[in-house]
Amino acid sequence: MSEQQEHVAGQQAFAHDDVELVEARVLQDGFFRLEQREFRHQRFNGGWSDVIHREVHVRHDAVGVLPYDPVNDRVVFVEQIRAGMLEDARTPWSLEPVAGLVDKDEQAHEVARREAVEEAGCELTDLIELYCYYPSPGACTEEVTLFIGLCDSNGLGGVHGLAEENEDIRVHVLDFQAALTLLEQGRLGNAMAIMAMQWLLRERASLRVMHA
Repeated sequence: MSEQQEHVAGQQAFAHDDVELVEARVLQDGFFRLEQREFRHQRFNGGWSDVIHREVHVRHDAVGVLPYDPVNDRVVFVEQIRAGMLEDARTPWSLEPVAGLVDKDEQAHEVARREAVEEAGCELTDLIELYCYYPSPGACTEEVTLFIGLCDSNGLGGVHGLAEENEDIRVHVLDFQAALTLLEQGRLGNAMAIMAMQWLLRERASLRVMHA
């Protein structure tokens, strides 16, 4: 277990030695990889668990970055269709921060800058790392690194994305208060957007003073 995960109240913390992977089988290897994993682990009250069977979505790690213009107090969101939202009650199009997968030998900050240009035509002047987290640890291996990316939002907008990846991405430049209203109305329905906006709500005044 990592230092960040040291157990509260002085209780014992489990680590990799306390879990045994019995078998991992590939069930699908297409746009994403699906594995069936069999494992057992040490139990909190002592002894070992029975063998547990789980299907796991195996993905590259990902990066999210919400571009923010501290001079004009604007945020930059992108809008695109999401396969996982096809049955959403409101719409399958998601308003969200810029995001992308981390390719082999890439660093998270490199992905953030690349994706900001590809998805939003946005050059980031600085990056602030917010959090690293697992959005769905019960079913997916993906770990997300989330950033705020400082930028000049003047002139941003339009439709972007890579044709070879069938991307169709519309850019929205919003005053912070307008974006906050969307958040309060429940219209920013993804973890990256919620977490980045809540961080900005707490820290944006300091950012604006620093870049006045």
